[in-house]
Amino acid sequence: MITKQQVLDAQQTWGSGVVKIGSLRDNRAECEEYTSDFLDELYAFDSSDVLFKPTKCAAQQFRPSKAEALSYFISGEGRACDEDKGFAINPWTNVRFENAGMILEENRAISMGNYFFTDLDGNEAKVEYTFGYKLIDGALKIDLHHSSFPYTG
Repeated sequence: MITKQQVLDAQQTWGSGVVKIGSLRDNRAECEEYTSDFLDELYAFDSSDVLFKPTKCAAQQFRPSKAEALSYFISGEGRACDEDKGFAINPWTNVRFENAGMILEENRAISMGNYFFTDLDGNEAKVEYTFGYKLIDGALKIDLHHSSFPYTG
């Protein structure tokens, strides 16, 4: 059975990874290598379908491939999607999760809530998220990633 602590640990690892990506933005080669490894470690692209719908996308809303996810996170000349600006190279100084709830099962977990991204000036951006995790070889891997800005009316 997947535990709440495993999901919390996966969220901490994800948030720390996003912060690390931003810290590497001035060293493009190292940033690309780290982000590729980040995606391999945390997402299930190499073993199953991944439903990836990041926040700031309009033309290509859904990103089923690692190349498209990499494009979203760090953009660059070789980006897979022209609209990408490199979400993770903002940079962010902190990412924190506030879970509204979790569904925990034997080999699958789903978490939903808000996560907050702190910029260099200390401002927080609030984003709604749903992450689905699969237990693969003893590790949680994201196979569902949906995030969006809250409705503003």
